[in-house]
Amino acid sequence: MSSVKIDTCPVCGNNKTSVAFSCTDYYATNETFDVEKCTACGFLFTQNFPAEDSIDHYYDTKEYISHSDTKKGIVNKLYHIARNKMMKKKAAIIEKHTYTSSRWLLDIGCGTGYFLAHMSKKGWSVKGIEKNKEAREFAHKNFAVFSHSPKKLSDFEESSFGIVTLWHSLEHIENLNETLKTIRKLLVENGTVFIAVPNSASADADYYKQYWAAYDVPRHLWHFEPNTLKMIANNNGFGIEKMYPMPYDAFYISILSEKYKKTKFALLKGLLVGLKCYIKSINNKELSSSIVYVLRKKEIVNFSM
Repeated sequence: MSSVKIDTCPVCGNNKTSVAFSCTDYYATNETFDVEKCTACGFLFTQNFPAEDSIDHYYDTKEYISHSDTKKGIVNKLYHIARNKMMKKKAAIIEKHTYTSSRWLLDIGCGTGYFLAHMSKKGWSVKGIEKNKEAREFAHKNFAVFSHSPKKLSDFEESSFGIVTLWHSLEHIENLNETLKTIRKLLVENGTVFIAVPNSASADADYYKQYWAAYDVPRHLWHFEPNTLKMIANNNGFGIEKMYPMPYDAFYISILSEKYKKTKFALLKGLLVGLKCYIKSINNKELSSSIVYVLRKKEIVNFSM
């Protein structure tokens, strides 16, 4: 299996890192991976993660919900409930932060196509990017939504989209800066990017440490927090206009984390911990389990929380 060793921080360019902790792939293989930390900016990343030509093995399970759409088990049932609620919130956020007449939307990492189908019903013209063939076929069969493999991303014409979304997908993308630069070219002037990623500075990440399910090694290559997301956005010609917490993620991630710890009554314990972490994040969104970042295609944008 080929792997990727990170020698230079993709956020700040520093070439000195240290091992912060090790995480186990509880989800699929039980392999262990080091999570390293940049000594300059503090960015966390999975070291020696599988290369693009090898990583499919770690997604190859019927339990991987964004590809399989499984409803098996209480955790996945809760995921579906939360996703349906969040789709409405995502649509409202997009409408609030749309500054162009373009109604073309590109969703990168569109999975089984639920979000694209939802936005299509709201009058948007939609396209998707998804690496998993079965997920693309599901979207086409169930929603008549067409999505393309990641290789097609650079084939779109420049200034094709008013909106680009990455809902829990940026952390999976190997070519991080290259992808953000491509996205900038694809946006019309004053276009907007919406990025949702787990927050490694969240209350639940601090509570669970190496057991935090949202580290999800080696599928999650990069582990963002507000400061590092802001830095990499600025490096690629974006400014962060707004941040929105994702309130349900603390519950889902806490339940999974308790499951990985093999806690008795993991569902109950996870719900209780998730509630405590959610309460902590009410007055400080930077403690939220996941955060939606609104990025504008401008060189300089006032950073507002």
